[in-house]
Amino acid sequence: MALTFPNLSRSYDETGKRVRFCGYDGMFEIQFFVEIEALEMRMTHPARTEASYLAAFDDARTEITEAAKAIYSRGGRAPFVLTAGSF
Repeated sequence: MALTFPNLSRSYDETGKRVRFCGYDGMFEIQFFVEIEALEMRMTHPARTEASYLAAFDDARTEITEAAKAIYSRGGRAPFVLTAGSF
């Protein structure tokens, strides 16, 4: 099966300084994270708030999910972490 992202939910992980989201490979949920540094690079004026990180994630969702598919296709174990160089 191909990795899909039917669930648009995402959440901010304050402790890990990252945004969490999930993909699905068939019935299996695959956990992903995007480091906030990667999101800040895309923000014109980083506000460094939960709302701004989630908005930056939403703005880059297509690029993020494409990068997640590429990382997942290489194999490895979840959770997968996307960094500034990932997308």
